[in-house]
Amino acid sequence: MGLKTSIQWTDSTHNFWMGCLKVSPGCKQCYMYRDMERYGRDPKVVIRTKGFDKPLNWKEPQKVFVNSWSDFFIEQADEWIDDAWEIIRRTPHLTYQILTKRPENIKDRLPDDWETGWPHVWLGVSVESKKYLWRLEALDSIPAAVKFVSYEPALEYVDFSTYAPILDWLIAGGESGYNPRLADTDWFRQVRDDCLKSGIPYFLKQLGGLKKVDGAWGGRLLDGRTWDEFPKISQPQLKKTGANQ
Repeated sequence: MGLKTSIQWTDSTHNFWMGCLKVSPGCKQCYMYRDMERYGRDPKVVIRTKGFDKPLNWKEPQKVFVNSWSDFFIEQADEWIDDAWEIIRRTPHLTYQILTKRPENIKDRLPDDWETGWPHVWLGVSVESKKYLWRLEALDSIPAAVKFVSYEPALEYVDFSTYAPILDWLIAGGESGYNPRLADTDWFRQVRDDCLKSGIPYFLKQLGGLKKVDGAWGGRLLDGRTWDEFPKISQPQLKKTGANQ
C-alpha cells in the first residue's frame, strides 16, 4: 500500500524524489517548502528518495499521486527519471497521476515506447491564473490516457472552456497555509458551470483559507453539495471510489 494521504482526489502518494524550485505565483505558499524546512532540510535541493522503488511492493490497485513533494519533470531529476519510468512500467495495476508546472519538459522526458500514452498514467498541469493557460497548450501536444488540470491555488477566475476538447478532468482548490490568498467562491462556481457545459468532470478539493471545515481547508461544499467527479473512463485498476463518480 502506498503512503496514505489527505488529498481527496487520490488514494496515496509516492515521491521518487523530493525538493523543488518555485516557478510561478502558485508556488508561493508551497506546503513542501514549509514541511521540508520544519524537518531541517533544504527544499531547493532535489534528492532521490530512499523508498524510490516502493511501488513494486504494492499489490492493491490504487490511484497514486506522483511526487507531491517535487515535480516529476524538473530538470534536476533527469538522472533518475528513466528509473522512475521503469518502476511505473512494471506496476500497471497502479494508476499514476502526474501533475507538473513544467509541461515544456514532458516531451523530451517520456519513455521511448510512450506512443499514444500508457493506459495507467494520467498527465496534468497546474494553472493558477490566466497567465499560465499556456501550460495546457503545451499539454495539448502530448498524448495521454487522461489529461487533467489542477486549478489550485486559484488566484483568479480562469475560463478553461477553450481547452475542453483535451481535458478529461478538472481539480479546483483554494490556497491554505499561514497567510493564504483567499479565493472568491464565485470563481469555483463559474468554473464548475463551465465544466458542466463542456462535459468536464469537476472535483472541488477545498475552498481554501485558514480553518478546516469537515477535514478540508475552508470546506468543500459549493451550493450545498460536494463535487467529487472523476474522469469518465473505464479502468479496472481503479478503486470503486475512483472513476465515473
